[in-house]
Amino acid sequence: MGVLLLALAVLVLDQLTKQAIRANLLYDDKIPVVDGFFNLVYVRNDGAAWNLFSGHGVVLILVSVAVLAALAVYRRAFLQEQLSHRILLGLLVGGIVGNLIDRIRFGWVTDFLDFHLGRYHWPSFNVADSAICIAVGLYILTNFLHEKRKGAESKGPGDE
Repeated sequence: MGVLLLALAVLVLDQLTKQAIRANLLYDDKIPVVDGFFNLVYVRNDGAAWNLFSGHGVVLILVSVAVLAALAVYRRAFLQEQLSHRILLGLLVGGIVGNLIDRIRFGWVTDFLDFHLGRYHWPSFNVADSAICIAVGLYILTNFLHEKRKGAESKGPGDE
């Protein structure tokens, strides 16, 4: 139940923030929040991360639905019943559904978080993208720590 509540919270926050951007900014508007570092923008991304696969909206919708189906069917094969994995599942589902709704409704995803670090400009993103990235990072981290723990436990006393 907690997984669904977290997914729903991510989804609602994602959709509310995107709606606020669409209602209050014109397409391609930019509002500096922290000068030279962070802006609110209104960008339409018809691709996946960093606008990859631009113009392939139907494929991205099908991939999203397939990933959601795979998560529902196979989640026990690659996720344990630990709190961190339930959290990452909620983040992942909420993020995927948030962007999926945009793709179905508009044919593109609303991005609005825009960061710069010196001369480097990070591609704009949204709450759903953030949730997906945090989930993937958490999955990698927990599996790395699990493997490290398993390796340490398999060594006997005095093994080096």
